[in-house]
Amino acid sequence: MFGPLRAAAPGRGLAGEIRVPGDGAIGLRALMLAALAVGETRIDGLPERDDTRHIAAALRALGARVEQAGPGAWRVAGRGVGGLAEPAEVLEMGGSGSAAALFCGMLAGHPVFAVLAGDAALRRHPMGRVTGPLAACGARFTGCGGEFLPLAVEGARLALPAEHRLPVASATVKSALLLAGLCARGVTRVEEPGPSPDHTENLLRHFGARLRIMPEGAGWDGARVTELDGQPELVAAPVSVPGDPSLAGFPLVAALLVPGSRLTVRGVGLNLLRNGLLATLREMGGELAVTGERIEAGEAVGDVTATHSALRGVDVPAGRLRGTKGALPLLAVAAAFATGTSRIRGVGAESGGLAAVMALLAANGVAAEAEEGDLIIRRDGAPVPGGGSMAAGADSCSVMSALVLGLAAEKPVTVEDGACAGVVFPDFAGLMDRVAGGGAITSA
Repeated sequence: MFGPLRAAAPGRGLAGEIRVPGDGAIGLRALMLAALAVGETRIDGLPERDDTRHIAAALRALGARVEQAGPGAWRVAGRGVGGLAEPAEVLEMGGSGSAAALFCGMLAGHPVFAVLAGDAALRRHPMGRVTGPLAACGARFTGCGGEFLPLAVEGARLALPAEHRLPVASATVKSALLLAGLCARGVTRVEEPGPSPDHTENLLRHFGARLRIMPEGAGWDGARVTELDGQPELVAAPVSVPGDPSLAGFPLVAALLVPGSRLTVRGVGLNLLRNGLLATLREMGGELAVTGERIEAGEAVGDVTATHSALRGVDVPAGRLRGTKGALPLLAVAAAFATGTSRIRGVGAESGGLAAVMALLAANGVAAEAEEGDLIIRRDGAPVPGGGSMAAGADSCSVMSALVLGLAAEKPVTVEDGACAGVVFPDFAGLMDRVAGGGAITSA
């Protein structure tokens, strides 16, 4: 669906079984590690997005054979650790800051020269927090204004193992350092003040690398140290990319809010460090059942069924939403339908922004306040009025959150740029309309 969209309460509950797009963070890492492995890796479940195609083209330019075998299915014949070739063309990253950062790490350990480019938004994204630590591995970086794309990367002739202490937990920076450390002779050590998503570590083990995480299996709190033994032989191994847990949150929250709903999302990633939203929804009284739990390529995966539930307000600790993109506006919508006070701590800098989230709620008759970077929503159990409109220019997760709100509010909610949701979740609006029985999300 394109253009303005209108979301209204459906005539029945949401029902059925669906899948959400594959987790782009895992897909990106799987493609890159497959290019560094010996043999052919088969990957399925990759999201059908432009950044996937940009990454594939960049890896081809570095000498890997990368072919698409079907929707979401790819084959990669790798070059082995240290075996990347110097590219004859600029490596286009599109709009993916994560891809640019991880390519910096991968290239830093190889004796090659390459130039990374990106779209207008990515060219405004500073890279210093990644290139600074990578310089300790022996690589050199020259960028526009010092740290912006286009960025020239001169990899190390002899990659050096290094110890890194990050000022803030960051899966992206940590992963870039580990990728550089693959080519180093010795142990690369990364210390974070708190845990960050560990997809890179899981996939490194899946492909045969030797690493240690201390403490192993910790949750959202406490420092984390990762040690990687350099110069392993990575061996091709199949990867099935799980459904993105951040995107799964939207249909699951909708099912919790719409009376009569029972909806299952198949094959969702259940990584402990990415499930802060699901954990919070359970604390709010949301009925979320997980079946078919399994481990695929080092990642926990399962089928999640949401049943309509009466939610209550909760106090959400700071940092719990780390690694769950777009969780703030969606959790705020859930809190708007809960009874009692919800306090979401430490979200002043979270994706979506406090101001935008408060504006979304206010436009639909829900008062909220900000206090020292916390979002506070007090509700007495009254229905959410709805009736608001979201102007064009909002991010995709805010647009999808507004549509979810409209499905459960008294009055319909309108978003001016419905196509925006499809940037990260193709046909989100159409899918939600189908599980609602039709007529719930329509062109405005």
